[in-house]
Amino acid sequence: MPYATTDDGIRLYYEESGSGVPLVFVHEFAGDHRSWEPQIRYFARRYRCVVYAARGYPPSEVPTEPERYGQFRAVDDLVTVLDAIGADRAHVVGNSMGGFCTLHFGLRHPQRARSLVVAGCGYGAHPDAQEKFRSESELVAVAFETEGSAEMAKWYGFGPARVQFEHKDPRGHAEHVAVLAEHDPVGAARTMRGVQKARPSLYDLRAELAALDVPTLIVAGDEDDGVLETDLMLKRTIPRSGLVVLPKTGHVTNLEEPELFNHHVERFLAQVEQDRWPRRDPRSQSTSTTGAK
Repeated sequence: MPYATTDDGIRLYYEESGSGVPLVFVHEFAGDHRSWEPQIRYFARRYRCVVYAARGYPPSEVPTEPERYGQFRAVDDLVTVLDAIGADRAHVVGNSMGGFCTLHFGLRHPQRARSLVVAGCGYGAHPDAQEKFRSESELVAVAFETEGSAEMAKWYGFGPARVQFEHKDPRGHAEHVAVLAEHDPVGAARTMRGVQKARPSLYDLRAELAALDVPTLIVAGDEDDGVLETDLMLKRTIPRSGLVVLPKTGHVTNLEEPELFNHHVERFLAQVEQDRWPRRDPRSQSTSTTGAK
């Protein structure tokens, strides 16, 4: 099995499919590298698709030291995978925790990003939600340590923005929950505290986001209440961004609505590669509704 080794000695498992321009997928907290299967099967026909398991997620290694987990460390791990496959630049697609990683990757390494797809990104970012999110993150971390992953999955996998998936596709949702139930509890708890709970608010990064000049597609489900306000802020702040909102959809858009997700991502990538994803026309940002003077 292929592994990339980080600068602090952690081995990260990754898989490759297809050939062509690199297209890297970054998974969410409740998933792992397997959570992108509907995308790999589709995009590997035209791209060199890469998925990897974040640190703390077997078959990647699971360091036990809390200080070896963090938002910036997650970005460094993504860069490590790019280096391991010999890719100077790549399109990067991330969901939720992976969406945050993708966005921070664009901020820190814009020269290595062909484009960014930022899905399900926003939990805990809004100032009004930050403290509650951090409090819940600690409860989740403790639950992994005390209940174990299998018990945790019985309620975390049926959260307010995951029940939509269950209603539409019970079989797919059951597979999704089964992946969560297999999480390493130490890795999950360390990730929840070090990456999720401790990450900076995107609202504190608006100046950096406004300077981000990488083509960006933001994807949200319209019933994923924890991301909608933040995603509107991202759309209004990142100059070369577009926003797709999928109807009657929750948090795991790529699994819940794979055909819609793939369609919008494919169209976005095609426009980027033809240099047809420009900065927003400043005329559209007038305070006038009609253009009247």
